Amino acid sequence: MNPPPADSRPDDDTFLRALIKGSRKRTVHLKWTDRDGTARLTTLTAAEATRVNTLARAAGLAPEAFLRAAAHRPAASPNPPG
Repeated sequence: MNPPPADSRPDDDTFLRALIKGSRKRTVHLKWTDRDGTARLTTLTAAEATRVNTLARAAGLAPEAFLRAAAHRPAASPNPPG
């Protein structure tokens, strides 16, 4: 495999390093069904998976059901009144 071209910009190097670093992390793939019936596959970091599991457990749901329920929640208003 050839290294990136010598004329690459520092932004490109930073991007590539972050990409490689991210690909080496352990991920969790969670299959669930969106509110419109679309099958989804969400990739979570280990920390995100732990948080989803904690929230789901507190709600008395499986992680898959928790994500489906969360998909039904209204989007937060960018400019709340007040």
